[in-house]
Amino acid sequence: MATERNVSPWVKMALELGPVIAFFIGYSRWKDDIFTIWGTDYSGFVVVTAAFIPLMVVCSLILWGLTGKLSRMQGLTLVLVVVFGGLTVWLNDETFFKMKPTIIYALFAAILGIGLLRGHSYVALLMGDIMPMEHTGWMVLTRRMAWFFAGLAVANEAIWRLMSTDAWVNFKTFGLPVALFAFFMLQGRLVSRHAIGDKAE
Repeated sequence: MATERNVSPWVKMALELGPVIAFFIGYSRWKDDIFTIWGTDYSGFVVVTAAFIPLMVVCSLILWGLTGKLSRMQGLTLVLVVVFGGLTVWLNDETFFKMKPTIIYALFAAILGIGLLRGHSYVALLMGDIMPMEHTGWMVLTRRMAWFFAGLAVANEAIWRLMSTDAWVNFKTFGLPVALFAFFMLQGRLVSRHAIGDKAE
């Protein structure tokens, strides 16, 4: 089994967030342009999506090569980017790519919810070694995460259906990362209260 290798947090962040930032910059630059390719007109959104897919694949492969592994979340995200981004380009329809975050977060919420119904915390299986915590704490955290991801799925679906593409791109680029960061920062008291062992601090 491959072991995960340490890599600079800045390099890891650049590889994970770089494609998203590049998508935002590209969309901001070419959103109002129409590109005619082989007799078919494509919006700037579709063209930038076509460029985003291989960039995401390359960055994921580099991250895999540097660390020795990709998390299940990263793997699932990559697959959905290729599938739904590919459908967006192939069918020349923005809808599929905009639906991708909805499906990702709905899947996360469903998987965590199934674990809760079985009395298990799948989050603990992923993070238990680096953040020892009582079972009760893991269950509470997992329940909160399930609702949080469900909320993100609903928010993404509402924004792309009811608001402009500009609003959706801003939400995807800035709103989702900020929401994720804020959520996990707010779990500090829960983790501290239920932490066990030498890592309680």
